[in-house]
Amino acid sequence: MHSQAETYLSKRCPILRRLIRTHGPCELVPHKRSPYEALVSAVAHQQLHANAAEAILRRFKALFPSVRFPKPEHVLDADDTTLRGCGFSTGKMLAIRDIAAKTLSGQIPTRSAALKLDDEELIARLVEVRGVGRWTVEMLLIFTLGRPDVFPSDDYGVRNGWRIVKKLDEMPKPKEFRILAERWQPYRTLAAWYLWRAADVGKK
Repeated sequence: MHSQAETYLSKRCPILRRLIRTHGPCELVPHKRSPYEALVSAVAHQQLHANAAEAILRRFKALFPSVRFPKPEHVLDADDTTLRGCGFSTGKMLAIRDIAAKTLSGQIPTRSAALKLDDEELIARLVEVRGVGRWTVEMLLIFTLGRPDVFPSDDYGVRNGWRIVKKLDEMPKPKEFRILAERWQPYRTLAAWYLWRAADVGKK
C-alpha cells in the first residue's frame, strides 16, 4: 500500500532508508470515522494514559447504548454531572460540548466533506474548537483521513525518533524540524511513522 512512498523516501534520505529496512513496510491504516468522533476521542486522551482514556470513552459510549458512538445531540442534551461521571474533567467536558456544537453548525465537517478540504484549511477551521490545537488536527489528518503529507514537527515521539537515529544530544526544535522535513514531501506522514517506530525502539 505504501511501497511507492517507501521507495521514494529510501532514495531521498539514507536515514529513512535504514529505518524502512529495519522496520519493514509501513503498517499505518487510518480509522474510518468522522472528524467529530476523532476529536472527541483525542480530547479524552489528552494528558492521560491510553488505558485511562479508553475507560472514560467506554463509560461515555455506555450512556447511549442505542448508537455505536454518542451523537453531537446526545452530548449537548446530557447534563454536566452525567458527562463528568464518565471521568471527563470540566475542561474536557466543555471541549466535547464545543466539538458537538461546532459539528452541528458545520464548522467541524463530516468525513465526506473533510476529504474535500486541504490540510491547512482543515487545520485553520478545527483549531478554533475549544481544546483542539494544531497537533490534534494533524493526528486527525494522519490517523482518520489518511493524508500522506502531514509532518507533526511538534510531536514528542517524532522529534525523539530523529534525536535517536541522529544520535543528537538534544531534540530538534519544531520550527527547524519542519523545514528539514520538507525534503520528504510529498510523503512526510510516512517519514513521521518511521520516526515513531525509531522512538518506540529507543524506549526499549
